[in-house]
Amino acid sequence: MLLHTIAEVREQVKEWKKQGLTVGLVPTMGALHNGHKSLIEKSVAKCDKTVVSVFVNPIQFCPGEDLDKYPRTLDEDTKLCDTIGADIVFAPSPAEMYPDAQMLSNDFLTYVIPPFFYVNKLCGKSRVGHFDGVCTVVNKLFNIVQPDFAFFGEKDRQQLIILKKMVKDLNIPVDIIPCPIVREESGLALSSRNKYLSANGKKEALVLSKILNNIKICYNKGIKDINALKETAYSMLNENHSLEYLEFRDKNNLEEKETADSDTIVFIALRVEDVRLIDNIEL
Repeated sequence: MLLHTIAEVREQVKEWKKQGLTVGLVPTMGALHNGHKSLIEKSVAKCDKTVVSVFVNPIQFCPGEDLDKYPRTLDEDTKLCDTIGADIVFAPSPAEMYPDAQMLSNDFLTYVIPPFFYVNKLCGKSRVGHFDGVCTVVNKLFNIVQPDFAFFGEKDRQQLIILKKMVKDLNIPVDIIPCPIVREESGLALSSRNKYLSANGKKEALVLSKILNNIKICYNKGIKDINALKETAYSMLNENHSLEYLEFRDKNNLEEKETADSDTIVFIALRVEDVRLIDNIEL
């Protein structure tokens, strides 16, 4: 069932709630791939009813980012959701989600602002305002759908940690279900932005998972010094890679680690063919 308005979604969910059915939400920006498919499958398996949102959220894109060219494939996305067993595909327009905003800025629009400590690092450091937009739209989707469970992929691990913090701090009655990263056979983490890469670019992008896997191998062999672990990565980079960050953070609160341990997540972001890619691994 493809719905475009908030009122339609609320009416359908209201009927489900009357029947005592559990509702799962899978928020997406569309261009669905097997990573999204795994989230939807988990929701369908766990919940009585599943809502998949498909919305390219303009307020989480920073100036100069790929809002206009971000892939939009609603027909294919809807077919995939139907095949998997999702009950609603909610595909609102920007005007439906932000009807009173004269401009999509916090001069006119109420934003949900996550804690600065969680934001001013990793992706949030270069994408200023990005997580404000993420938290705002996800909070809106929670209010519209009122799900019992919401499913998010661990590839966007900083986002996942921030959203869990938002739910806890704002007493939102939803359980966030983390879902493992889905990868191509090559090891490349699935992402809608992979579509921007050439065949050679995809080969160059494998460096992300290679670096992370090598760091974990070295850690398992007893190397705990973070500088030493970082050094193992640099020899894998070449002129086709523009490294943005390689950082070791606490898996619960994103605090910077002084020594690698079992609570550590290694985060990496780099550009290949000017496509920004991210990945992470838990030690």
